[in-house]
Amino acid sequence: MKKILSTLCMALTAVAMMAQQPVITFEKTEHDFGKIHEENGRVSVVFEFKNEGMAPLVLSNVRASCGCTTPTWTKEPVEPGQKGSITVTYNPNGRPGRFQKTVTITSNATEATKKVYIKGEVIPKQAKPVNKYTMTVGALSMKSKTLDLGAVKKGETKEAELEYANLGKDEHKVALEIAPASAAAFMDAQVTLPAVKANETGKFKFTLFTQDTKLYGPVEAEAYVVIDGKFEKTEEYKLVIKADIYEDFSALSVEDKQQAPILETANEINLGTITAGKTGKASLSYKNTGANPLEIRRLYCEDEHITLKGGKTLKSGKKGNITVEVSTKGLKPGAYARHMLLISNDYEHAKKKITVKWTVQ
Repeated sequence: MKKILSTLCMALTAVAMMAQQPVITFEKTEHDFGKIHEENGRVSVVFEFKNEGMAPLVLSNVRASCGCTTPTWTKEPVEPGQKGSITVTYNPNGRPGRFQKTVTITSNATEATKKVYIKGEVIPKQAKPVNKYTMTVGALSMKSKTLDLGAVKKGETKEAELEYANLGKDEHKVALEIAPASAAAFMDAQVTLPAVKANETGKFKFTLFTQDTKLYGPVEAEAYVVIDGKFEKTEEYKLVIKADIYEDFSALSVEDKQQAPILETANEINLGTITAGKTGKASLSYKNTGANPLEIRRLYCEDEHITLKGGKTLKSGKKGNITVEVSTKGLKPGAYARHMLLISNDYEHAKKKITVKWTVQ
């Protein structure tokens, strides 16, 4: 009997002691920020709580699950019946996407540990124009000053664009000037925004009309950006437009292929040793072993030291010669190797690559 009474007394004492402890209750324990924008910076929410116990409530620690979440809270004791708060701040910088974070509260309340939660979705900030437009063109900026139209079939029209931006504070008038003038015969250039205001973007639109040029193979044109009517033919204002015009042989019949011309020539030509400052010259022979006439569409080499001459049309069984000249002006002593292209109507070897070698002493 004494044991039962003793146990009952202990239980009553424990209940009495609990009744004297603080009790923490929250109005809400979860907050959804929804969609927030990274560039807008930190967001905060306040979690209010009340002490519904009979003794002062003291928060000994409030800890977030991530360094991107920062809590601040009522430090002084909260008397019975009074309220306190915990402010939770989330930093979205560099954290695009959904998030969910936990804040753990430790106190002297009957429930010593409580948790509150925040969640949401960070919409990533858009890259500033200065991060995209890294090339300076006078008062404008561009992502690139080179436009490669790629392979374009003879007879087709090809369009492409280069974007420009005005990152300054003043409005500017924009125009284009194609150079050399001969390129204007097959290349058209337009400006989509002739007057570009601050923080606006426009486009340079280029159109290649392959039917208006006799050229085959690599073609290149230059266009200079004219700003506020001022034309400067310098590298800063120069745009380069490239393309590779090819002949389409896909419609040839079996009979056409049987009667087609066939180009035969060496894969390499060596001009030997050339004295520095002098010009070397050699002859490259070629032959048509096919039935129909062989037409040399173009002789091409991008190296300015090499000049190519000749390339007449050959009937079946005939031979021809191409003169290859190499100027060593400005070249240092040593061995050199470059490539030239012999472009013809031989459907199997329409773009014949030939190596040109020489040594400067």
